[in-house]
Amino acid sequence: MGRGLENVRRIYLEGIAGGNAREAVMKYTGHRYTQHSTGVGDGADGFLAFFEPFVARNPKRHIEIVRIFEDGPWVFCNAYQSLNDGAAQWVTMDMFYTDASGLILEHWDTIAPYTAKTLSGANMVRGATDVDESADGAASKALVLEYTKQVLQQRDHGTLGAFVAEGLIQHAPTIASGRAGLASWLASADGGRYEMMFQIIGQGNFVVTYGKRHAHGKDIAVFDLYRVADGLIVEHWMNEEEIGPRENWGNTGKF
Repeated sequence: MGRGLENVRRIYLEGIAGGNAREAVMKYTGHRYTQHSTGVGDGADGFLAFFEPFVARNPKRHIEIVRIFEDGPWVFCNAYQSLNDGAAQWVTMDMFYTDASGLILEHWDTIAPYTAKTLSGANMVRGATDVDESADGAASKALVLEYTKQVLQQRDHGTLGAFVAEGLIQHAPTIASGRAGLASWLASADGGRYEMMFQIIGQGNFVVTYGKRHAHGKDIAVFDLYRVADGLIVEHWMNEEEIGPRENWGNTGKF
């Protein structure tokens, strides 16, 4: 486990879940903290301006880091949040860039309401959690990169079988199970157009992409998390957030 991954875990569990936002942001961020969560300003001051009132507003905070992995200076974190005994439930996917000492320099995220009932029947956040360190991480990333290019961006849905297992375990709330369920969604208006992949990171059998898609007249920031086995994508999670008007951003935006 790298220092960057541990610092991400700590800023989440000590700073947000534990309510020690000021101490955590000072300990675990570096010479800058560039923010892309659009409701939060840059730097320690921006973090505190958002999270100190958040902590006061939500005295009961159950935050579970469901899965977390690293790729060089990049760290990915997928968390479930239940606030005030379940009055609000959220799923977050976060990406962090860290310096050589593991201090956090930059942060991207999407925040979505937890959906208990999914089209596939699989839980929105559960499923496999442990990274298989014996898996070929470079091969996993190469597979997902080509899937993103050929299937999502070029919309060559005829190649889906080269990338996705027939029995795909689907956790995205609006997509039915299996390869057939994914194919149906990709061809629908809900699937829209995948316009840009901003970043891809992975470790072992897990790969995540962060990008932008357009559907129903809206720009959407989206994390797609994949588990790879035997050369195919076998499990998929998706976390999305609509990109609001520029005048409402508290920083330079989602990307």
